[in-house]
Amino acid sequence: MGRVLAIRAVPAFVGILHSVLDDGGHDLELCGSNVEAVRSVRARPIDLVITDEATSVDEDLALAAELDHVRPAVRVLVLAPVAIHADVVDAMRAHVFACFSAPFDYGEIAAMARNALLDRAGRDGLQVVSGAEHWLTLRVSCHLLTAERLVRFMTELQTSLPSGERDLLIAAFREMLLNAMEHGAGFDPDKVIEVSAVRTARAIVYHFRDPGSGFRRADLKHATPTSSPEAVLETAVHRAEAGLRPGGFGMLIVREIVDEVVHNERGNEVLLIKHLV
Repeated sequence: MGRVLAIRAVPAFVGILHSVLDDGGHDLELCGSNVEAVRSVRARPIDLVITDEATSVDEDLALAAELDHVRPAVRVLVLAPVAIHADVVDAMRAHVFACFSAPFDYGEIAAMARNALLDRAGRDGLQVVSGAEHWLTLRVSCHLLTAERLVRFMTELQTSLPSGERDLLIAAFREMLLNAMEHGAGFDPDKVIEVSAVRTARAIVYHFRDPGSGFRRADLKHATPTSSPEAVLETAVHRAEAGLRPGGFGMLIVREIVDEVVHNERGNEVLLIKHLV
């Protein structure tokens, strides 16, 4: 059981939090200000603090630093009216668990809160190597929840795109991230992958490098190469014979979303390229 403290949460959010957290036997407390939040965390163990959605990222990170001094294990979900690139990078460097900017999806935030309470990977699975505005590079521990945290941060970095395009691009990013973690590192949390997000005047580029031995295209019978009925059926038969779960469409979907997918010779690095013009 975990304890969540939400600062000035609106009634609609409180209701969703209760419905999500009560199922897991978690407790929800409410307070009216950052000062009250610090007092609460100092007085008793709090596992997760959700910030006031009206305060800025800078204010929330200052609060997170103070909370960390009082109780180092506490996790923080940052809610803010707006989050620019520098804000998101600063949040990752401060080991904030996740960051959300308006308009808020309270269901998604509540789900992330529940995951934060269940997390055993720790909050330090994301290391910023380069935080430049147009070139972000991270070292990422190979844990499923760390992947979901990174997807959330990357979503915040692409708010300039129309929501439909952004959601599709982030879906492709997530698929390649999980591929690297699963096939390149076996979801071993002691291993890391390197992820870069680069934005040029004409393209968004994602680069993934995993510690695995790579692959040969001839060995990818478990993945569907095209959307033709014959290819889909052949892949389904092969996966069933190999005892694999239904699927194998990830790379096919990725290729439909982005404009270019480029692998290195070894097969442990890949570029996703989405043209902007």
